[in-house]
Amino acid sequence: MRKLIKLFAFLCVLPVFIEAVYPTLNDDVLGLIVFKADLHDPNSRLISWNEDDDVPCNWVGVKCNPRTNRVTEVVLDGFSLSGRIGRGLLQLRFLRRLSLSKNNFTGALNPSLTCLESLLTIDLSENNLSGTIPDQFFQQCKSLRVLSLSKNGFSGVIPPSLSSCSTLAVLNLSSNQLSGPLPDGIWSLNNLRSLDLSDNSLAGNIPEGIERLYNLRTIDLRKNHFSGKLPDNIGGCLLLKSLDFSENSLSGSLPDSMQKLTICRSLSLRANQLVGEFPSWIGQMGSLETLDLSENGFSGRIPDSIANLTLLKKLNFSGNGLTGSLPESMSSCKSLLAMDLSRNSLTGDLPLWFSRLGLQRSSISWSEITDVAGNPPLGSTNALYQNLQVLDLSDNTFSGGIPSDMGIFSNLQFLNISRNSLVGAIPSSIGELKAIAVLDLSDNQLNGTIPSEIGGAVPLKELRLANNFLTGEIPTQIGKCSSLTSLILSENRLTGSIPTSIANLTNLQTLDFSLNNLTGTLPKQLSNLAHLISFNISQNHLQGELPAGNFFNTISPSSVSGNPSLCGSIVKRNCPGVLPKPIVLNPNSSSSDPSPHTGPLSSNQHQKKIILSISALIAIGAAALIALGVVAVTVLNLRVRSSTSHSAVALTLSGGGDDDYSHSPATDANSGKLVMFSGEPDFSASTHALLNKNCELGRGGFGAVYRAVLRNGRPVAIKKLTVSSLVKSQEDFEREVKKLGKVRHHNLVSLEGYYWTPSLQLLIYEFVSGGSLYKHLHESSATNFLSWHERFNIILGTAKSLAHLHQLNIIHYNLKSSNILIDGSSEPKVGDFGLAKLLPMLDRYVLSSKIQSALGYMAPEFACRTVKITEKCDVYGFGVLVLEVVTGKRPVEYMEDDVVVLCDMVRGALEEGRVEQCVDGRLRGDFPGEEAIPVMKLGLICTSQVPSNRPDMGEVVNILELIRCPSESPEELG
Repeated sequence: MRKLIKLFAFLCVLPVFIEAVYPTLNDDVLGLIVFKADLHDPNSRLISWNEDDDVPCNWVGVKCNPRTNRVTEVVLDGFSLSGRIGRGLLQLRFLRRLSLSKNNFTGALNPSLTCLESLLTIDLSENNLSGTIPDQFFQQCKSLRVLSLSKNGFSGVIPPSLSSCSTLAVLNLSSNQLSGPLPDGIWSLNNLRSLDLSDNSLAGNIPEGIERLYNLRTIDLRKNHFSGKLPDNIGGCLLLKSLDFSENSLSGSLPDSMQKLTICRSLSLRANQLVGEFPSWIGQMGSLETLDLSENGFSGRIPDSIANLTLLKKLNFSGNGLTGSLPESMSSCKSLLAMDLSRNSLTGDLPLWFSRLGLQRSSISWSEITDVAGNPPLGSTNALYQNLQVLDLSDNTFSGGIPSDMGIFSNLQFLNISRNSLVGAIPSSIGELKAIAVLDLSDNQLNGTIPSEIGGAVPLKELRLANNFLTGEIPTQIGKCSSLTSLILSENRLTGSIPTSIANLTNLQTLDFSLNNLTGTLPKQLSNLAHLISFNISQNHLQGELPAGNFFNTISPSSVSGNPSLCGSIVKRNCPGVLPKPIVLNPNSSSSDPSPHTGPLSSNQHQKKIILSISALIAIGAAALIALGVVAVTVLNLRVRSSTSHSAVALTLSGGGDDDYSHSPATDANSGKLVMFSGEPDFSASTHALLNKNCELGRGGFGAVYRAVLRNGRPVAIKKLTVSSLVKSQEDFEREVKKLGKVRHHNLVSLEGYYWTPSLQLLIYEFVSGGSLYKHLHESSATNFLSWHERFNIILGTAKSLAHLHQLNIIHYNLKSSNILIDGSSEPKVGDFGLAKLLPMLDRYVLSSKIQSALGYMAPEFACRTVKITEKCDVYGFGVLVLEVVTGKRPVEYMEDDVVVLCDMVRGALEEGRVEQCVDGRLRGDFPGEEAIPVMKLGLICTSQVPSNRPDMGEVVNILELIRCPSESPEELG
């Protein structure tokens, strides 16, 4: 009996004994199964997690201590799991590492996770977690060394309890929606080696005391809203290897203590408001491999001490105010792979030392530097040349010629020297670039011919030579560049015909030969270019029938305009019939047998050949009969009209007409000629009634504007040109007006017709009811003003309209707020465009005097005879307009004792770090600084004194759209 009692007692205490020896043997299994129950596992990655197992050590993503079989790691990165992170994990009392990154977990952060006393690493990055970070989460952390919550949806402030996590070595809260200032105790985490708070909405000053982080190796605060100065003692972080404070609103100069960061490899302060000259001590940071100070307000010259940065691979000083030439000492930077010095005011010839650098990417361009794939060793001189893959020297004021030995860069894939002041010829060595994909030499002053050797650059995909002084014919060898997708040769002085070999470019998508002196007929084979999406041959002397089929069935008339001898349905001009043996009559020949060999025509003589086919003679006879019929009908109509009306100046339309227009048949001085492009009903009033003083809407540089009404009740606006003595002949006037009448865009005021007499010219526009932008900005009441959203839309709409005009080779010349009308939907409509084309060829002084009402908007090149007037004049005026819209101030304001120029005022405020104060005070802070400040910066860029430093309007539209929707692009204006 006693033995049975002892046995029973042993059985009763057995579970206690087992628990003491093997404590909670199945807790880890239970915890993980509970955790799994809250998940959705679409790819069955956790199929090995079986609740019948005694231990989970063989489960996917689970690691155990081999001695105790307790779970120490759960790593499920990239398993496509979704659901909530449940409490089952709290059973894993010996867990040291928890990594659930790159999944689709949702819900809030469980504050109890940090209760696990053994936990060293938590990585929940790249999920869809949201809400605030609980204050208790940091209060309970005891041994946590690594925490990453990046790329989630966390919002709110960083809890001040963060300072409790004294053991933290790595903290990554980047790419969330965190806001507010940095917590005061953040610099007390003196075990921190890596701090990443980038891509949030954190704001305020960066507090002093950062030097206490004596273990800090990397710090990244980019893409936030930090303001104020850089911490003075930042150089106390002597172990720093990477510092990135880019894309904030930091101001002031670089603190001298930074020169102590002698082991720092990467320094980026891009897109802030830092000012001052580049410090000479920059050479003390001898370990730098990446140096990015772009998009700031630095000035002066690049210091010679930069030669000490012998390890430098990436250099970006773009978008500052640098002057002078590049220092010769830069030739010591033999490790350079990428360089961006764009949008400065650097001068001098192209530096000769470029060919001595081991550049893989020398980028002096608009775009941000990107990583260079590979890092080939730098060996012999030839190896240095062979490393060069991308050379971009665009958007500066470099002069001189293109080096003749460009062919030595055998691996060069991208060459961009556009928008400079380069002269001379294109070297034939360009054809030796056997790897070249993009060649852009546009917007320079290059002359000579396009070398035939260009055909050797077979891999070429984009060739851009626009806006130079190139002459001669388009080489037929260009047809060998079979990979070409974009061929831009516009705005040159090219002659001859378009070579048939262009049809061999079967990958071609964009072709622009506009504004040249090309002659001859278009090769019919062009219709075989199946990928063509843009084609422009306007403003040449081409003739004959347009190609038909494929793309050419839908081509825009504007893309072939300015070629009077072209025919086809697109230009609404019938092509003459062609017979095998036309009759050729040469009126300048005395011989009855015209010689087939005629000499070249002199510049003072114009010999003409008259080619008359039998069908042409028949057409002439028919035309004569039709003309007689028209005259007879006209006489009868005039008699009928004279018997029913004695109004000498009636503007009455008749139905029908040439070119799908409706016009009046009378063209004498009394009645004039009225043409309505839409063929709508005419006016019922006389010119005197139409130009009633009481109906006057306003006056500008080209004339007064009146309101009138069509017979169908629709209002129109009529501009009476006050420059009649300067207007071209009737033929030229009508040709230019009809071109403007075909321009249609949502943000342009449509020209609907015109009226002509030798002494009076009227332009008939659509009527826009909302008044001018000038009135909305400067004459509206304190309670009735444009919101920020409306202002941004006005800026963007105006930019789109100018980009459209420039695509059609139309320069506005007279952009100002009084020429921008606001419709009933608060959309902008730009008017008065292209009116300078109605005047004869005036020099810029006469032209500027005619539109002198645009005070403050005029580009500085109007005062310089040697500078070419281009679309960049409009870009300058647009930049002034942008500042006017954002600030609510006029371009030039006269004070009692001073004259304030808006551009100078905003630029000064930007340099002093108070640019936000320039925003129109009526908005009362109700505007997003992340939009308003970049928009003002863009306005200042557009008002650069150097035309080549201004972006084109297409780029402006892209930048504005990025400012409005920054999440759609990896980079912003700043």
